[in-house]
Amino acid sequence: MESTDREYNSPYAGEYLSRVAFPLGGIGAGMVCLEGTGGLSHGSLRGRPEVFNELPIFSAVCVKGAPNLALALEGPVPAWKAFGTPGSGNGGYQKTYGLPRFAEAEFDVHFPFADINLSEPQIPLQVRLTGWSPFAPGDADSSSLPVAALEYRFANPTDACVDAVFSFHAANFMATRAGGDAVQATDNGFVLWQSGSDARPWEEGAFAAVVDDPETRVDCAWFRGRWSDVFSIVWQSVMTGVSVEKAPISEGEPSPGGSLYVPFRLEAGEEKTICVKLAWYVPSTNLRVGKDVALAAAASESCCCGDGCTPAGETHRPWYAAAFDGIESVLTHWRQRYDALRVASQAFSDCFYDSTLPPEVIEAVAANLTILKSPTMLRQPDGRLWCWEGCCDDTGCCPGSCTHVWNYAQALPHLFPDLERSLRQTEYHENQDEGGHQMFRAGLPIRPILHDFHAAADGQLGGIMKVYREWRISGDGQWLREFWPKVKQSLDYCIETWDPGHKGVTEEPHHNTYDVEFWGPDGMCTSFYLGALSAAIAMAEALGEDAPLYRELLERGRRAMESELWDGEYFIQRVEWEKLQAGDPTEAPSFAAHYSPEAEELLRKEGPKYQYGTGCLSDGVLGAWMAKTCGLDDFLDARKVTSHLLAVHRYNFREDLYYHFNPVRPTFAMGHEPGLLLCTWPKGADLTLPFYFGYEVWTGIEYQVASHLMMVGHIEEGLEIVRAVRDRYDGRVRNPFNEYECGHWYARAMASYALLQGLTGARYDAVEQTLYIAPQIPGDFRSFLSTATGYGIVGVRDGEPFLEVRHGDVAVGKIVYRSYNG
Repeated sequence: MESTDREYNSPYAGEYLSRVAFPLGGIGAGMVCLEGTGGLSHGSLRGRPEVFNELPIFSAVCVKGAPNLALALEGPVPAWKAFGTPGSGNGGYQKTYGLPRFAEAEFDVHFPFADINLSEPQIPLQVRLTGWSPFAPGDADSSSLPVAALEYRFANPTDACVDAVFSFHAANFMATRAGGDAVQATDNGFVLWQSGSDARPWEEGAFAAVVDDPETRVDCAWFRGRWSDVFSIVWQSVMTGVSVEKAPISEGEPSPGGSLYVPFRLEAGEEKTICVKLAWYVPSTNLRVGKDVALAAAASESCCCGDGCTPAGETHRPWYAAAFDGIESVLTHWRQRYDALRVASQAFSDCFYDSTLPPEVIEAVAANLTILKSPTMLRQPDGRLWCWEGCCDDTGCCPGSCTHVWNYAQALPHLFPDLERSLRQTEYHENQDEGGHQMFRAGLPIRPILHDFHAAADGQLGGIMKVYREWRISGDGQWLREFWPKVKQSLDYCIETWDPGHKGVTEEPHHNTYDVEFWGPDGMCTSFYLGALSAAIAMAEALGEDAPLYRELLERGRRAMESELWDGEYFIQRVEWEKLQAGDPTEAPSFAAHYSPEAEELLRKEGPKYQYGTGCLSDGVLGAWMAKTCGLDDFLDARKVTSHLLAVHRYNFREDLYYHFNPVRPTFAMGHEPGLLLCTWPKGADLTLPFYFGYEVWTGIEYQVASHLMMVGHIEEGLEIVRAVRDRYDGRVRNPFNEYECGHWYARAMASYALLQGLTGARYDAVEQTLYIAPQIPGDFRSFLSTATGYGIVGVRDGEPFLEVRHGDVAVGKIVYRSYNG
């Protein structure tokens, strides 16, 4: 891959604009993306992703003169759109690519704000577009609104007066069928409307655009005809500089779309901002996921993962449908709260970017906060969160707030701890049976579902550490006391299922995040086991209980992992099946391990398929990383953990993947691009069929390793990995705001948030009211810190630790500071 000329955390321009698409919307509320050139795409408002839904929307400005000059308020169309996308072979019909537009665009981001500077020498105006949607840590409801804003700032740098007309136009993309659609009027705006039906109630939906300016004129009655007729008439209105005002059509065919016009005059040196407020309301979906116990035999397997997605029965409704009774109430709230929400969002943005950390780190953390605004997230009417792993092009990918994927996601528990705790509520109540078995994929709507597959060892054990984390973040001892019986039940299940011999290692076949079962003890899942035992011991102590078995298993497991699973350089797996209780691998339930006669022959020679054996696994001490992010003490020899991480960097990081064999999913990183492989076998003994994802590169694992390297003092190795990720996602080939794995906006990528802790060692413990600061960087620094009750800047100034609270309150009784020691 050619080296990037763009500096990290700086604007995107030229070829780096090509793939930029920045999500706008609320948590679990749907999304539109503001593209690098100023257009809107990825319109996903109906409870599911629609990645290729390029919205038939455009804004324009007409500067009056002799002659008038009219341009769409967008930069040049990226070249890749000319051919290769759906419908491009027919010439891009119904696209807005043929509009005259500005010569250049530059896109800058300070999440949740995106700024686009448009340049055109023929226009006597300076134009800046700011797109944003509310995002305020600690205020989940305000951050979950189905709204977005486009603020167009026009400045007159000339010595002459400029007369112009701004306009905003949208075809009715909410229409799903002939009949029932309309363009309605609202105060200073229009509503694109589609009604539902008894058979298809989920088709009901509305999208509104308003401009609260007294000069606004609204056209709810476009010319009716074929698309080229409609488009031509709209553009004629733009070019002539007229401000069309028409009431909604009451008879005959509905209007194909709606327009807003705002005429304005700027004297020399004056400026004006026109704000287009967008809102949407789709109160129901046909989405239902999970196999009901009573209806298991009839459960559908039509979803992309075979997890029983079905439109039958009660289905998902978004949180905002319970908070608001229609599009007008959303608009009213948006208008009334606009200034306050903007101030709150700006306060967060200013605080987050007031940092001296390396720019590649700031870019990586901020870029993946966009996942929280993507269709990966859903939120129920009761406020609880339910998530996909990521997004396929037109449906969610891998359902149910999957525990072994969401282990990695470190942003949510710090920014919105109440939403993160709602995931624990689901795991330990609806998802856990009386025996302690957890389904690692939740049903939607959230409810008990059939327990018909393995528990996930990394997911269930990681959940125990996360209960500990949520307690320390919130300081809520009563919450912990209520969860503790379920936590013990879960851990006891894990012990008896995967460690029935009480050896302190996960030995019996255990399902994990690679969608396979590991047979025999391994470093990755055993590190989770030891972390869960450590967390359980600490929680038991806090509740006045003793935990002798947990202590015994922790000590046995530590000794076993540091001897039997240690090869002198890194931790490995000891593949075993013949001495286990599980029996014949060919008869064991498995997501992917079908055994052909050839595979059975391999089984006799090497053991079960899809293991990692003596390989160097990037996730090989994942549980130790998880424990550090949760605030637990080290339970493994720090020197051996560091050795493992350095081996991962040495063997698995590639500056160039051109000659690397990848038979699975190569587009995550390929060709001359750099990346960190999931696993390599540097000492021989390659398995014929190792776990198949081992050949791949996943950004979430790259960030996990990078932040863990930083935590143990190897900053440059960690930064090298971070730079490799962001070089791949620099806008030329991939969207900088969509790190994908098994789908777009993949949750695992929020492991990037741990980079903040990796560099600063900053962590607030609400139970102790103690702020910990242990930087791995020399000298003074500043960094963002978010807690359950407030956020601010943490750092070192003139050699002394400090905390500046910018929002809320953070009760700090003491600061434990360990200065950088090189």
